[in-house]
Amino acid sequence: MDEAEQQVENQHLLPPLEALKKASKGLQSNPISIIYNNYDISTAIEALLELGTKADPVISIDPSLFKLNQLLSNLKTLFEKLEKLQGYGLRSLLHRQITNYKISQIGYAMEAEIQAYVDQKNVQSFVKTMEESVEDDKKVKALMGLENRLGQGFDKQYQQLILRAKVFSFLEFMVCDSKFSNWVRDQAALAVLGLVKFNKDVFVGLVLMGPIVRALIQMGSSCSIQVLTGLVKIIRTPLVDDINGEIPRIISLLGSEDLSTKAAAMNCILEIAILGREEVIGLMLEEDLIKKLMGVQRLEVGLQSNEDENGSVCAEEESQKWRKVWRNFHFQGVWQLLQCKWKLGKDWSRVRKMLLNWKY
Repeated sequence: MDEAEQQVENQHLLPPLEALKKASKGLQSNPISIIYNNYDISTAIEALLELGTKADPVISIDPSLFKLNQLLSNLKTLFEKLEKLQGYGLRSLLHRQITNYKISQIGYAMEAEIQAYVDQKNVQSFVKTMEESVEDDKKVKALMGLENRLGQGFDKQYQQLILRAKVFSFLEFMVCDSKFSNWVRDQAALAVLGLVKFNKDVFVGLVLMGPIVRALIQMGSSCSIQVLTGLVKIIRTPLVDDINGEIPRIISLLGSEDLSTKAAAMNCILEIAILGREEVIGLMLEEDLIKKLMGVQRLEVGLQSNEDENGSVCAEEESQKWRKVWRNFHFQGVWQLLQCKWKLGKDWSRVRKMLLNWKY
């Protein structure tokens, strides 16, 4: 099946499954809360069974969805049983509670089953897009889909899928190969950060052992440096030690004409300063970091002065753009803090507290 055929199949199959998954959440109520909140679960069941009937032509032909079909059949049986238990005696009340509990478990099972199936299809589609598509927009769309799914939190089954599909290898290749556009490489870098956040115990080692970190620094884009900063926050000192020799390159980005790149480099330098050892701070100071910081601060002051003097729309817009980029960053006192850390030597806890208090 080629990429176009697979896309058509997914468009035909996935929407009804997503609708079923959404409806299954309506069954996931605590049986006790159903009584106290006067919640009518029958309406939710009827809506889900109706969706199941509409999706049956699609579900019944795919062997992978056999368990989902079974769950729908079991739900229908339980619903019929629930409708017969309308008495107010103790026996009827007890049986209703048990039936409601079984229905809620079917709701959870359906959601998990559909999510696993959708994940499998999406990972297969991702691999095919990375291998066969030459269009940047398709690659970026697939990468964004991956990043969004990773952002939903850890899922053991999903982790097994992406490990078997060697998703990390695809991302590493795209980040490190300059033949890909910056758009694709930046999005691949964001997906790498998503993987590390998804399960750092598995993916931190792959990041440290591979060429991704140095590729991010060499890219030198706002996005790649933001990803690097995110990795520094997660991996901390081991990564700072690993990129020791690349720090001059990061500092050089303070001279970039792009404001967002300046901001990304500045935040990255601060994170490194918070976590770095004495020799790292010494290296920063040797790279004329103080001079460069003061130069960037003068640019900020110059823009503010320009706005005050001219009062023009253009000057105001430029100043607003500057403030938006730097709203979370203030330069005053940065270089004193770096020098303080350098002079205090091994009194790391005191200096780290100072840096963190200054930042936030």
